[in-house]
Formats: sequence, structure tokens, C-alpha cells
Amino acid sequence: MSENKIKIEVVYALPHEQVLLKLDVPPQTTIAEAIKLSGLQEKYPEIDLEKGKFGLYGKLSKTDVVLREQDRVEIYRPLLADPKEVRRKRAEEGKVMKKGGGDVAA
Repeated sequence: MSENKIKIEVVYALPHEQVLLKLDVPPQTTIAEAIKLSGLQEKYPEIDLEKGKFGLYGKLSKTDVVLREQDRVEIYRPLLADPKEVRRKRAEEGKVMKKGGGDVAA
């Protein structure tokens, strides 16, 4: 008697490389188990099941969530910069440039 399997995807995106793996896993497989089964931790040791962030279709999820047929497990990388801080710095630089823009004589 063969065990039923469910079809899932595990995805991981790096700046210059995207990995999408299609897997057949046993029912009741969790996000953590799917990541282990994918083999991505061996290729990308920075993937940490304890500290990392993971999701299903763009929604943050815990690693003990049980997967369903056609689920897509997403492995998120840490942000290099806080988006709010980047926007604030850009806004400050824009204000500085506008103030100094009219001082140049022709």
C-alpha cells in the first residue's frame, strides 16, 4: 500500500538566484519538515529554522503549520535595511537638494 502524498512548492529567492522546488510530501508535513525535505538548508546554510521567517503565499507562518495540497512555502531572507529608515533618509536628502538648488548663479 503506497502512502498518499500532497504536492507543494518550496521557494527561496536570493538577489541573483531564485529557487523553486516542487515536492511530493506526506500528509501532515509541517513547514519545517518541508524545508528539511527540500534539501535547501544543505545548499544554503544561512536558512535557520529557529530564527528565520517563513510563510505561505506571502503570509508569515510558524514552522509548525501543517501544509495542504498546492501550498507554497516561502523562505524569507532578513532585510538588509529597514524600509522606513531608507525612505526617511531619501526624504531628508531630497529636502537638502531642494534647498541648495536655487543658489547656483548662471
